[in-house]
Formats: sequence, C-alpha cells, structure tokens
Amino acid sequence: MRKVTDCVSWVGVTDWDRRLFDSLIPLPDGTTYNAYLVRGSEKTALLDTVDPDFSETLLAALDSVARLDYIVSHHAEQDHSGTIPLVLSRFPEARVVVTAKAKGLLMDLMPIAEERFIVVNDGDTLSLGDKTLRFIHTPWVHWPETMVTYLAEDKVLFSCDFFGSHIAASELFVRDQCRVHEAAKRYFAEIMMPFRSVIAKNLEKLADCDIAMIAPSHGQIYGEPTWIMESYREWVSAPPKNLVTLPFVSMHGSTRIMVDHLAEALSGRGVEVELYNLAVTDIGKLAMSLVDAGSVVLGVPTVLAGPHPLAAYAAFLANALRPKARFLSIVGSYGWGGKTVETLAGMIPNLKVEVLDPVLCKGVPRQETLAALDRLAEAIAARHLEAGFENR
Repeated sequence: MRKVTDCVSWVGVTDWDRRLFDSLIPLPDGTTYNAYLVRGSEKTALLDTVDPDFSETLLAALDSVARLDYIVSHHAEQDHSGTIPLVLSRFPEARVVVTAKAKGLLMDLMPIAEERFIVVNDGDTLSLGDKTLRFIHTPWVHWPETMVTYLAEDKVLFSCDFFGSHIAASELFVRDQCRVHEAAKRYFAEIMMPFRSVIAKNLEKLADCDIAMIAPSHGQIYGEPTWIMESYREWVSAPPKNLVTLPFVSMHGSTRIMVDHLAEALSGRGVEVELYNLAVTDIGKLAMSLVDAGSVVLGVPTVLAGPHPLAAYAAFLANALRPKARFLSIVGSYGWGGKTVETLAGMIPNLKVEVLDPVLCKGVPRQETLAALDRLAEAIAARHLEAGFENR
C-alpha cells in the first residue's frame, strides 16, 4: 500500500514481465493494474481491482483494512475487475458500484450476485463522510459501460483506461514525461483511436472538474495532468499531419524496391514517411503512426492471387482503428496475376479516404513503374498541400 494523497492509497500491482495484452497488443515495457483505496471519515471504497493472476497481492495489501463499504468498478474487463469476487468474499458487507451496463457485463463475466450491486447514473455522487465520489459516465472509453470517478475534495480523477499507459515502473508518479507520452500515445492508438468522436465528448464532460491529479488504471499517476489532457485533445481532434505511414511486406525484394523508391520520392517532396516492415514490426508502433498519418500506402506482394496475409492484416488493423488519414494507395508486385487491390479495397470500409491510383507491376519494377511511383508521390504531396497538413 502506497500513499497517493492523505486519503488515497495505491494498492495495485506492477507486472514487470507481461509482454502481450489480450493475446494481441505488445507490451514492451510491462504494465500495472492500478487499484486505489479511498478512506473517508465514515466509509471506505476500493476503486477497481487487479488482474486475477495477482489477486493474492491485492488481498495482502488489504489486510490492514477492517471494513470495505464499496468496490467501484469502472470497467468490466478482467484486468480491472477480475478479483472482485475474491474481494467480496473477504468483505461481505461491500457493494459493487457500477453503471447499468457494467452490472450486466460483470454478471456475464464472473459470479457476482445481483444484490451486491449499486447502479449509479451519470453525475451521481457517493458520500464517504468527509469525502465525495462523483461518477461520470464515459461510454466507449473503451467499452460501452465505462465510467470515471472524481474525488471532489482532493481534485483527483480516477480515469480508468482514459489517459492510461502500459508502463511498469517503481515510481508511482510520472517523472519521465517523454517516456510516458510515447506509451500513452501507443495506448491511445491501440484501443482508443476507433472512438475518437465519443472520446472528444467525454473530454468535454470533464471540463467542469478541477483536476489536480489523474490516477489511471494502467501506468503512472499524473501529478501534473494538463499535458496529457492536451495530448488527448490533439490525438482526437487535430487534423492529420504531413505524414505517410507505409506498412509493407516483400517476399523476393520487388515490393521493397518500390517502397524504398516511393519513400525517397515522398521525402524529396517534403512529405515525412514512416516505413513498417510487417514481417518484423511492432504493431503498436504502426498504430501510433496512424494517429498522425495524412496518407496510408500499403506495400503488398501478391500471394495465390490475393494480398500477402501480413498486408491483409495491416489493412484489417487500419480498418478497425479508423485513423484520421484522408488518402490511401497500394503499391506492390505480382507474378502471374490476381485481385490484390480489389481484395484490400473490400477490407477497409471504415476508412473515409480518397483512394489514389495504385501502382502494381509484374515481377521486378522497371523504369515505367518507378515513374508511376514518382507520380504517386507527386499526387500525395499535392493532396497534403491542398489539405493544409502541417509537419509534426
């Protein structure tokens, strides 16, 4: 148990070893599962629990707690809520405070009796005596049932996945802002980006809260929260940048020649380019690039008449994340034919982009193909200029 404020203690867990989340998301720096104990003059509340693999650690941290009145569950996903049944067994008097949607999800996911729940509406408050918890519904940050809690007297926002980052660290509070900024942007890109419009509305809902500290469910606590809130506004609402994100895969080198030529042609025209070799890339890095990209170009060889599976996965990822990019194209080589462009086009219905003429060649790219890549670079640079995209 570690002190956050005079009435708030951190009772979470630092997971130094975890390297994959949801069997999908890379965690190069591990993560934390943050739970917070808030003690008022009359009542005590636990805000979230920890991943079930670390349930004993949380229970040990609660050994000194004589009575627990409330467990506030901001989010039903198990890394937040998975230890709730064990905590309820330890504290039979406790009630689980949730949104209406969270109640249903938690009952689907784990054995919690219906009578153990207290459902709160948006804006409801709960008195702990001299401390007041205010509940603010934040749907789709990043599940439909999520909420945050504002501790009015201490000006602390317990933000759940909002403003989170996957970092394992011994320091409770943010010290290295640059490191946390990158981790928080990765976190936003991987799970928040598809919900930009609703996140913008949820940011507005926090405007009347005087926030001196943000305590998220993953990563370090923000003792100076202004910069992370401003970063979220940038990621959510700012126009794309003068950047081309270029994920690619090359089987025998032909597509790589095309990708390298296009990257050089774009750079020569003042357009920033980031290449991601899908055979080796960290998809979190790719997702981060998509936050800012004005254009996406897929480098795709043809396999059995269709796109290489890694390129198809990149298209699926972009379609799921719904970045702000305005333009898209495809470059690549093939051996004897196929429907690579048609297949990929059908995989990106969520992207509201102008599709620029693809450049495909049979076999090794020759001079006419390189000239076509130059024309594509010219078209992208012109579109970015017309759109007013600024450099990062």
